[in-house]
Amino acid sequence: MIRVRALEKSYQDLKVLKGVEFEVAKGSIFALLGSNGAGKTTVVRILSTLLRADAGSADVNGFDVAAQPARVRESISLTGQFAAVDEILTGRENLVLVARLRHLADPGKIADDLLDRFSLTEAGGRKVATYSGGMRRRLDIAMSLIGEPPVIFLDEPTTGLDPEARIEVWQAVRELAGRGTTVLLTTQYLDEAEQLADRIAILHEGRIIVNGTLTELKQLLPPAKVEYVEKQPTLEDVFLTLVGKDKR
Repeated sequence: MIRVRALEKSYQDLKVLKGVEFEVAKGSIFALLGSNGAGKTTVVRILSTLLRADAGSADVNGFDVAAQPARVRESISLTGQFAAVDEILTGRENLVLVARLRHLADPGKIADDLLDRFSLTEAGGRKVATYSGGMRRRLDIAMSLIGEPPVIFLDEPTTGLDPEARIEVWQAVRELAGRGTTVLLTTQYLDEAEQLADRIAILHEGRIIVNGTLTELKQLLPPAKVEYVEKQPTLEDVFLTLVGKDKR
């Protein structure tokens, strides 16, 4: 569904991408992992036709991002680092608005179906200003799915969210892939890539330095020999247990 070849991009004297290459299979979750400034968002902006590459090529859903940008836009949806929702409107009104902008029939039913799918039905009549961070992000992802695009880009979707909200978003992403949507996820959180991705690519200093499944990446390091292990709870375990919302 996504094919990237020798992608390059510079901002004046700063070379951000230096020949990036990867492929994403249909219906899979592909995590592009890297630290701040690694070039993850630049890759997403090029693939979503918001930015032109200096060199190289990229196809999304069989369409060239440079030569066929309109066809690419018909195939994708983009969820950025911050939820693009209208706080004055209710959750349902946000969904209905996007459905009408896409000229879809029966926008009310589309909104209700998505509210149910993302466990937001009870909150659908409330203004988004009252939503938690996790609820806003789930609504944002729901809005991205209107029109059923085959490819969705999630650019650091859990940035700034608390542990509970991050797990809510993870569940939503897993459901996307389960329904056949191809997901390209950028993140700087190692556990996020580990939890969600079918394949993980690490972008460092403008290049993909490794690309494989979690099992393949773990095989790059020799296993440590441990005589005795006592598993201690993580801070996330403690937090979710104490607040009584450990959904795992």
